[in-house]
Amino acid sequence: MPRMQDSSLKVKPQAAEQQLEQHRAELTAYCYRMLGSPFEAEDAVQETMVRAWRGLDRFERRAALRSWLYRIATNVCLDMLSGRDRRARPMDLGPAREPVESNLNALPEVTWIEPIPTSVVAPEGDPAEVAVAHETIRLAFVAALQHLPPRQRAVLILCEVLRWKAAEVAELIETSVASVNSALQRARATLEATDVEAAPAAELDDSDRELLARYVQAFEAYDMEALTSLIHEDATQSMPPYDLWLSGRQDIFEWWLGPGIGCRGSRVIPTVAANGSPAFGQYKPSESGSGFDPWALQVLEVSDGRIVELTFFLDTARVFPLFGLPPRLEA
Repeated sequence: MPRMQDSSLKVKPQAAEQQLEQHRAELTAYCYRMLGSPFEAEDAVQETMVRAWRGLDRFERRAALRSWLYRIATNVCLDMLSGRDRRARPMDLGPAREPVESNLNALPEVTWIEPIPTSVVAPEGDPAEVAVAHETIRLAFVAALQHLPPRQRAVLILCEVLRWKAAEVAELIETSVASVNSALQRARATLEATDVEAAPAAELDDSDRELLARYVQAFEAYDMEALTSLIHEDATQSMPPYDLWLSGRQDIFEWWLGPGIGCRGSRVIPTVAANGSPAFGQYKPSESGSGFDPWALQVLEVSDGRIVELTFFLDTARVFPLFGLPPRLEA
């Protein structure tokens, strides 16, 4: 390992590692907002830590350790984003369509936004800061960020989410304050066009938790009458990696009772929150006739006492381990 020259870092390797590791969670949140994937964010943070460790002997204390790590992480993310298409949600690709099986198409050329456990990127702390952290990892907000060119994306996250000053951001990305302000203005205009804002998210209250418990019970019973009172009439549903998304409770139910009828008899178990929203593992009855096989990570958006958005992430092989969900359920 490199010899550490700075007096504050001229300590045992374990202590230096601890200094770096204390920033891992916030760097993961930053890289996730930049990249839209928890797996890529983890890779980016790991690369950041490796580069930081190797560069400790050249680290200049005139720059704060945190700022230095963000500089490295930004460069890592920009390298990873170079020359590739943005990640997306089905809603980004076109209008909602009819709930028929012929509209169900997987798009291998599209790289989708992936969910992340809230606890990984928004540790407990000041309630106001936690609320902002939750809101700025919401699926819709992360998807909106992907519309921005990578450098604009970095500027907006650093200025608007992390509340860095323009001069600090300019130093970090080695540009002028005027360029930062210009990039920030363009980024804001693009986000406004997506109609997504980053405002503090309200925590779930007792009535919301009761709503979710009733949803699980009604979904497992496949009771559409009960679900009608829980799901907003204008709710949306998407199912990455398929491009089809549905708008309106009626179309959602038509899908559940039509092409999606295989979900009848599912088991739904709660797991850790995803992207600041409640999440559940869904297991369908196994075709073997025994037990239940993994089907989807359901991420639900709740507003004003109703479920307003349902996202079914179907790549259970990757997502379930991330959320600590079992590979299958026995009968």
